[in-house]
Amino acid sequence: MEKEIKSSREHMIEMIKKRMSKIKYKIPVFSGKGGVGKTTVAVNLSLGLAMKKYGVGILDADIHGPNVPKMLGISNPNLMPTTDGILPIEFVHSDIGKLEVMSLAFYIERDTPVIWRGPLKSSAIMQFLSEVHWGELDFLIVDLPPGTGDELLTIVQLIPNVTGSIIVTTPQDVALLDSRKAVNFSKKVGVEVIGVIENMSGFICPKCHEEINIFKRGGGERSAMELGVKFLGRIPLDPEIVISGDEGKPILIKNPNSFAAKKILEIVEKVESFCKSKSNSI
Repeated sequence: MEKEIKSSREHMIEMIKKRMSKIKYKIPVFSGKGGVGKTTVAVNLSLGLAMKKYGVGILDADIHGPNVPKMLGISNPNLMPTTDGILPIEFVHSDIGKLEVMSLAFYIERDTPVIWRGPLKSSAIMQFLSEVHWGELDFLIVDLPPGTGDELLTIVQLIPNVTGSIIVTTPQDVALLDSRKAVNFSKKVGVEVIGVIENMSGFICPKCHEEINIFKRGGGERSAMELGVKFLGRIPLDPEIVISGDEGKPILIKNPNSFAAKKILEIVEKVESFCKSKSNSI
C-alpha cells in the first residue's frame, strides 16, 4: 500500500513538471492576511496580461474562499475531462481575449464549506497542478489563500521554477505587519519577490475629487523599501472595483478607462517588465 501511494505521488510530481514546463511564467499572488483584495488583484492582473495577447491562465487555489469564478461571472461551467487531463474553463471577452480558469469552486456546491486538514488541502492542490491540462501558456497566475500555510508551501515546493511572487497589502499597520511576513516567507523558500502592491490606497471623493486616505497611505511602499523588494504600485479604494467584481465584470472590463483600471495596467506593465528581464522569450 505504501509503495502504491509513493508511486502515485511520484507520478503526480512528474505530471506537474511536465505540465508546468509548458508555462513560461508562474506567479503566485498572496498576502499575509485576508481582506486585502488579493483575488481582485489576481483576477485583474490576469486580465491585464491577457489584454496584451499573452496566453494566460489563473488557478484559484484559495481552498476556503475560491471566488475567482464569481468575479469573472462564470457559472455552471462545463468541465471537459480528456485523455490529456481536465481542460480549464475558457473565459472569453471581446476586449480582453481569452483567459484559462480553474477553481475548486467548480467542484463544490455554492454554500458548502471546505472543512479539510492541511494534508488534504495540499493533496487537492497537487491534483489541480497534475491533472489540469493548461497547454502552452505565457503566464499562470495562482491565487492563494491568505497567510503562509500549507497551500502556499505546497505551491512553491511543487511548481518548478516559480518566476516570482506578488504580495498584496493595504496601508493599515496590521496588514503591513503580515505582508512583511509574506515577503520574508517568499525569500526563505527561495522565490524572488516581484513586488508589493498596496491595495485600497486612497479614496477619491466623487464630489470634491479630493483624495482621502481612509486606510492611510504609503505603508506598502515603505515596507517594500525596508525589505529590499520592489513596490509595484497603488490601487485606489474605489467602490466600482467592488461592484464590478460582484457583478462578474472586473474593472478592466467594466470601466477600462477609470483611474483604478489605469493604475492596475501600470502594475501589469511592471510585472511584464520583470518577466522580460528574466527571459528573452516573452
